[in-house]
Amino acid sequence: MIMKYALLVNGAPLDSQAARSALYFSQALLAREHQLLRVFFYGAGVQLGNGLQISAQDENSLLGEWQALALAGNTELVLCIAAAQRRGILSATEAQRHGKPPVEMLATGFTLAGLGTLVDAALDVDRLITFQG
Repeated sequence: MIMKYALLVNGAPLDSQAARSALYFSQALLAREHQLLRVFFYGAGVQLGNGLQISAQDENSLLGEWQALALAGNTELVLCIAAAQRRGILSATEAQRHGKPPVEMLATGFTLAGLGTLVDAALDVDRLITFQG
């Protein structure tokens, strides 16, 4: 039976295993032909969507792996807009709206949205799984 999933990721990518564990879980879901509709990054988890981050040369890019997964599984990657703004992660549009230099800090493939997007996902899926930091 094919099921629809959404994930909530709360842990900072460099300080916890939350984003990495969620990635592995997502890959397993897609390998079993389940649907992963949306991954919502909240709290410190929004740091994953910072397009200005640079991985060390000897490690895989966790950001790149999430971007590839989103493309392969037609999965929406969403950063909580309030949590992202508090951490300085802005789209060019949001930066301009807040009087900041119009630099695109949001990683390709990610969008900014409010908590209503998480609630909508919870209503549309069979399971909402949380990965804490």
